[in-house]
Amino acid sequence: MPQQDQQDQQDQHEEHEEARRAAVRPLDGFTVGVTAARRAEELGALLRRRGAEVTHAPALRIVPLADDEELLAATRQLIERAPDITVATTAIGLRGWVEAAEGWGLGEPLLGALATGEVLARGPKVRGAIRAAGLRESWSPASESMAEVLDRLLDEGVEGKRLALQLHGEPQPGFLEALRAAGAEVVEVPVYRWMPPADIAPVDRLIDTVLARGVDAVTFTSAPAATSLLRRAEERALLEPLLEALRHRVLAACVGPVTALPLQAHDVPTRQPERFRLGPLVQLLCAELPARVETLPVAGHRLEIRGRAVVLDGALKPVPPAGISLLRALARRPGWVVARSELLRALPGAGRDEHAVETAMARLRTALGAPGVVQTVVKRGYRLAIDPAPAGAKYGD
Repeated sequence: MPQQDQQDQQDQHEEHEEARRAAVRPLDGFTVGVTAARRAEELGALLRRRGAEVTHAPALRIVPLADDEELLAATRQLIERAPDITVATTAIGLRGWVEAAEGWGLGEPLLGALATGEVLARGPKVRGAIRAAGLRESWSPASESMAEVLDRLLDEGVEGKRLALQLHGEPQPGFLEALRAAGAEVVEVPVYRWMPPADIAPVDRLIDTVLARGVDAVTFTSAPAATSLLRRAEERALLEPLLEALRHRVLAACVGPVTALPLQAHDVPTRQPERFRLGPLVQLLCAELPARVETLPVAGHRLEIRGRAVVLDGALKPVPPAGISLLRALARRPGWVVARSELLRALPGAGRDEHAVETAMARLRTALGAPGVVQTVVKRGYRLAIDPAPAGAKYGD
């Protein structure tokens, strides 16, 4: 073959490898559990676009109150005696309230009553809903935090004032109590409420998958969803194992600090984005999950062990679950020989036949396309072929 042709082939190969490396997305190889009921499809699409495999287990369901006497009674109270201040917390809740009022023939009287006082918006989305209803917000916190709303109300004084608070299903510790203690009359407007999911099976599967290390992160977009997941684990006598997994192996990613409260009450470390939105939540996962993976120098390669795949020299390599289990067991002691009996215990459902280790190892090497990554040590077991460490460094510290 002419030298130029060989060079062209080499160049094409290098371009192909560069393209493959560039194609590895931040969440490739990771599995993320989604507990949301509302906007779950949107969150799932954002995660999949970045490479994640998504396990959806709605931990609750939203029950609209359009026909509920409690919402109707609150609406009539506010029409009969208009509030001095209305606090709107969610766009979907405000829209649902206005739509329900219109269905009762009370839409115009309600909006007229709310327009006579101040309207506070928790964030930009509800601000848009306020304006779409023909109202105008007087203030909105930069932090989108109910704590900042409470601080403003207390600083300006609420004694003798009538407040309408549009509830949105999440607990606000001390919010109502603080307002009433400061002398406010608070009318609660329950636009929807949370209930356990109609089908509990997906929640059970998610719990089992977390315990089996089948997910790398679980996302929470509401405090009731977190509470519901923990309650279901407790009903199955699996609360402590679930908490242990969330504390040490599985990332608990929450859309905001209020959502994180039920988990933090059980000493589960959580991560939240600076902006309490789905997009920043996904970006948080894109940064956090790859950062939790150690890169190992093995047989002249760079190896990352992700949840259900590996990245070898920047290229994604899907690996069977048994192979991932073997790699994790070997990576716990990089460069050390791990006996077949110990590797057998690491294999899911392998039984007592050490031949299962050999079969899984052969498939692992095929998936990696680099047989030298795992070395066979005759009559002893297997080891990761770790490259010599720089002076003073230790792998696996």
